[in-house]
Amino acid sequence: MHLSADGAGSTPRTAASDATSSRPHRAARLEYAFDSRLAAFLQHRGWTARIEPYVGYGAPGWVRVLGRVVLAGPGVRDDDLPGAGSGATGGSTRPVTALRGWRSFAVVPLPFARVHAVVDGARSELVSDRGGYVDSVVSSGLAPGWRDVELVTATGRSATVPVVVIGADARFGVVSDIDDTVMITRLPRPFIAAWNTFVRHDNAREPVPGMADFYRRAFGAQGEVPVMYLSTGAWNAAPAIGRFLRRHRYPTGPLLLTDWGPTNSGWFRSGAEHKRAALRRLLTELPGIRWVLVGDDGQRDPQIYGEVAQQHPDRVLAVVIRQLSGTEQVLAHGAPAPTAGTASAQARTRSADVPLLQGADGAALLRVWTARRVDLE
Repeated sequence: MHLSADGAGSTPRTAASDATSSRPHRAARLEYAFDSRLAAFLQHRGWTARIEPYVGYGAPGWVRVLGRVVLAGPGVRDDDLPGAGSGATGGSTRPVTALRGWRSFAVVPLPFARVHAVVDGARSELVSDRGGYVDSVVSSGLAPGWRDVELVTATGRSATVPVVVIGADARFGVVSDIDDTVMITRLPRPFIAAWNTFVRHDNAREPVPGMADFYRRAFGAQGEVPVMYLSTGAWNAAPAIGRFLRRHRYPTGPLLLTDWGPTNSGWFRSGAEHKRAALRRLLTELPGIRWVLVGDDGQRDPQIYGEVAQQHPDRVLAVVIRQLSGTEQVLAHGAPAPTAGTASAQARTRSADVPLLQGADGAALLRVWTARRVDLE
């Protein structure tokens, strides 16, 4: 079963039907034509389908399986694929090699590839979308905790996909932004992809001071707390982000990223709409969980989180916003103050009787969190 990008409340569909349900934008058709012809050429030369696993999640009765089907040459080992390390946020202790970011984008996707998901011994056939991505909900009898799902290609190559099954007794979770919330960017947003993603070495990425400690001390005492990292970054960046989070001891958890490629309606996807859709999906899929929403005031996190708090005040435990410095604000959007609408968004959050906590870094946020004594029950 393949779910559309509109979230869990939408009608399930297969990846193949996605290509025919509406006429894609011309850019999407050109991208698909190029990828298909390149894939056919490389397969003729002996390249085979491989799977880059992304960390998934689920609850009793189901799991969301995430990954990407790509092509690799005969002599390329799975550990040498650009996406090696994508599961680093899934609790694995296996060492992964740091890379320059551009290598994660040097892949050839295999559109509409058929793969099998093996969940607790049961096999389900899945189909990737036109970008090679697998995003499917599969029935499961897995017990709560970190579990493994196998994805197997038509030629028998397999990959282990870590998933966290959230127990029915879980009462709260965390949704965290990445750029400027847990990872310092210090660059204008249009150049984040070009520099942080393509050029910088994994080891050169800097954490926001004190944020990992804030996460551990604010949420770690509550046992296994589900943490979802929601970002407008591309799925290609998942390996680098996963390695960064593990290196700096952030809590393990799934990444909810997006495909930067063309859509059925245009050249690029809306980052804000991606976040809204992902939050709606989490609220629908995990109805028993209340969320702490963590972000920064450099872009639209306060507005998006304020909307959720106003529409679903009973589902939001708190909104936590890292306040960027004036220099960071200029680099983020061109002005030394938060974006227009931030103040009104904060007012909406407060009017919904949802705690709003703000601070310049993890240490400041921890002080405010401790002083406010946010109730996590």
